[in-house]
Amino acid sequence: MIDILFYSIVELLTAFSPNYTIFLILRGLFGIGMGGEWGIGASLAMESLPTEARGLFSGILQQGYAFGYLLGAVVYYGVFAFFPNFGWRTMFVIGVLPALLVLFIRLGVRESPVWQHQRDLQRQAGRSSWQGMWYAVASRLWLFIYVIILMTAFNSLSHGTQDTYPTFLQKQLGLGVSATSLITIIANIGAICGGTLFGYYSQIWGRRRTIIIASVLGLIMIPLWVGLLRLPLLSLLASISVGVFLLQFMVQGAWGVIPVHLNELSPTDVRGTFPGFAYQLGNLFASFIVTIEGIVAENLGSAKNPNYALALAFFSAGAFLAVIIFTAIGREAKGIEFMKSVEAEEEAQSEIAPRFRRVGS
Repeated sequence: MIDILFYSIVELLTAFSPNYTIFLILRGLFGIGMGGEWGIGASLAMESLPTEARGLFSGILQQGYAFGYLLGAVVYYGVFAFFPNFGWRTMFVIGVLPALLVLFIRLGVRESPVWQHQRDLQRQAGRSSWQGMWYAVASRLWLFIYVIILMTAFNSLSHGTQDTYPTFLQKQLGLGVSATSLITIIANIGAICGGTLFGYYSQIWGRRRTIIIASVLGLIMIPLWVGLLRLPLLSLLASISVGVFLLQFMVQGAWGVIPVHLNELSPTDVRGTFPGFAYQLGNLFASFIVTIEGIVAENLGSAKNPNYALALAFFSAGAFLAVIIFTAIGREAKGIEFMKSVEAEEEAQSEIAPRFRRVGS
């Protein structure tokens, strides 16, 4: 709740930035707050839910991102189509409202029973949370590296198919605010449906298999998504609208499994820290994808007429393949009992604690 309040205040202050330097500092502070929320929120939700419901609610939880993106597209259209003189600052003022609503909702949510049980066991053993985290990292270093690489692939997929796409619509296809907003809304409706559906089916098919199925189907949708393939009897715009719905259905279908998959893979002592850390570190490593897509688009076309369609197609295909490969070589942890894993973790730490205390000292 402290975290949500922090980034809400920073979001509001951003609207009053007097210059670019202050704007940049506030965005950095906002990133700290936003980076902290995902891991905490995901672990709280997954630890509080029945095992058999995790898949469905993982999809619903992750599609809060797509729903927020959809609301952002609606607000963007409303502000710039009807109140163009209000400018970008209005977006930051409006953006603080949903965050404060989450704070109000979170007031009625209790701590997860898994976290409470873990805290009680640590107190009985006379061990601090830092000792537990040190053990978790030192004993599973390769797992940490693997998940960070996996999340780099996933973030390359989401940013590579979303961030440059409005530029493609406006610069290459010549669409205006209304059409760009409409297609973005269609994309996020597809994302919400796909994330929820594949999250549910991950409970039946398994986490890894579900991610791979969604990614393979997403690969097939790429030509339609960038207008390299047109559906019969439909205009290019209508065909692209179908393509963007289907592609984001698959992208967020794969993403809908991530909250539960990361939490089931995560060691107990760092479930509040590790999933969010891996997620955001992958975000950092994937942040260059948009710049690279722009450079490649210019090389495939020209500085005046960049070929965003081909650049998006190449990078999204590469990202889908990376997600498929790294998911396939990972392990499945579907249905792990968090409460039992807490007790097993504590027992293992009790046996090995003296050695780790010597290493730590």
